[in-house]
Amino acid sequence: MPHASHLLMVVLAAALADGGAPALIDGGTPAPTIGATPAPAMGDTSVPALRAMPAPAIEGGSGPAIRAAPAPAVGEHQAVIPLENFKVFKQDSGPVNYYEVVSDGDTRMIRGVYTPPLGNVVLYAETPDKAWHSVKQVSWRWRVHALPKDANDCGPGFSDNAASVFLAFKAGIKIMVLKYAWSTLGTAGTSCVSSRGWFFDRDTILLRTGGPLNVWETVEVDPRAEFVKHYGGKLQDVPDFVGLGLMTDGDNSQSPAEGDYADFTVRW
Repeated sequence: MPHASHLLMVVLAAALADGGAPALIDGGTPAPTIGATPAPAMGDTSVPALRAMPAPAIEGGSGPAIRAAPAPAVGEHQAVIPLENFKVFKQDSGPVNYYEVVSDGDTRMIRGVYTPPLGNVVLYAETPDKAWHSVKQVSWRWRVHALPKDANDCGPGFSDNAASVFLAFKAGIKIMVLKYAWSTLGTAGTSCVSSRGWFFDRDTILLRTGGPLNVWETVEVDPRAEFVKHYGGKLQDVPDFVGLGLMTDGDNSQSPAEGDYADFTVRW
């Protein structure tokens, strides 16, 4: 698999970094599919069943639509990203790694426990190169245990998250990121332009705000369709989907934050 250059890593660091006043996208965007799901059996490396479940209520209205994911069609491929593949993204991380791979019953997960005054830490994993230009779906499960104080990535509030997942696309030397945030405040489905520049762009989507705490939810997105929704263009021109990132942080609000992540799956 090709490896990103040091310059690419620096550019990606800028794309993932907190900071800057976001600009709201008028009307926001519909949230990708989410729903509460039971944990899979430990050691099961197949794609988890994305079953239709009642959606928890979200701030600003009822839960978004839930649908069951179809089984892979003939000729489709899928890969579960090993949790151990997520490494500290040193170009945009403090010196103390507050993540660990843990087990809770039958579920293995990455647990992020941020405590002040630590600097924020980002974890990053490359996606399978065969999926870079043909990805059809990315799914993961997450839950949160502690929400940072007054956090709202799209403002007003602090740019912190109990949990967030990044999808990274590479167009030449430019990195374009979609960040899906579990925020404390705000309205689920709101989108904002967090960064625009010569070498990186980032849009943030408030996928979940507030509770419920301690409840697993499944998220599934079509990365290429989401890219076109936020950045425009045509599906056939979407740049390569090269990586996944995650971050739990409370450094801006100087408050605790805690979230779990599991079952990152890429389908192409």
